[in-house]
Amino acid sequence: MDIKKFSRLLFIASISFLLVNYAIAQAGRGKGRMAGVVVNEDGNSIGSAKIVIEFSENMKLKQETATNKKGEWAIMGLGTGTWRVTASADGYIPTSRDVYIRQLERNPKITLTLKKIPPSDKGTIKDESSLNLIEEANRLFTEKKYDESVVLLEQFLEKNPGVYQTCLNIGDCYREKGEVDKAVEEYNKVLEEAKKDDVMGKEMAAKALAAIGDCYLKKGNFEAAADYFKQSIESYSDNEILAYNVGEIYFSNQKIDEAIHYFDLSTQIKPDWGPPYLKLGYSYLNKGEYEKAKLNLNKFLELDPESPEAPKIKDLIDYLEKIKK
Repeated sequence: MDIKKFSRLLFIASISFLLVNYAIAQAGRGKGRMAGVVVNEDGNSIGSAKIVIEFSENMKLKQETATNKKGEWAIMGLGTGTWRVTASADGYIPTSRDVYIRQLERNPKITLTLKKIPPSDKGTIKDESSLNLIEEANRLFTEKKYDESVVLLEQFLEKNPGVYQTCLNIGDCYREKGEVDKAVEEYNKVLEEAKKDDVMGKEMAAKALAAIGDCYLKKGNFEAAADYFKQSIESYSDNEILAYNVGEIYFSNQKIDEAIHYFDLSTQIKPDWGPPYLKLGYSYLNKGEYEKAKLNLNKFLELDPESPEAPKIKDLIDYLEKIKK
């Protein structure tokens, strides 16, 4: 490889690195607005329901509000990207939904339906006051204080043994510590309990399977990892976020071909969602397939022209055009 070509490739790699850091710095900020209504299964509004939204790219970015008497709520100042909105109310099973926010377009009103908690239903919180343990554990997790986070999560689970989903969080702590075998033990607990959960079992099982796949990937057992990822997607095949997250796991582990497969699957599930096209562009850039990279980067710009990343992506596309010439 001659010096000029090597320099160009090095420049592209630097641009990609800057793009990722630029996205992290700007993510979550903007003028987007999310609004909706919370109702019960009969369609009646639920007042005083708690609404929490979290930015998928930075869980520290979180806003909270509550519904009015008509069950309505609204939050402003949101950046372009995927936000998870969770609604909860006394006597109801919490529900979450991932929503993609754009800046210039009016984002559709969201209807969140809460189901009554059956007497013996999985996920019942017996001690409402213990919810502060979860909030503190999440804060410690973001600060990489995993041991302290596990202690609080286990205290919460002791007070609320039916909330088996907590084992996902405990598993995540062990995974981040590098204790992947312990993490897998926790994720398997989720799989066992999910079989008895008719409400959230399907989603929880899919998340646990993907998490186990991530653990096997970290152990270097790529065949087992691929099997768990496949099971995860097949068990919850209509969820574009899950496919995207599996792609992210592979991408971060430099398994580019596998990442491309799952980013592409995400675009098939939801063709008008921009982020997987962006990651497909980066992936093909890593492989030196510049035409495919441009195709996906242009698609990203078409879907999200007001994204904070848009100016840098345009510069990158211009540079790729010059290389072609």
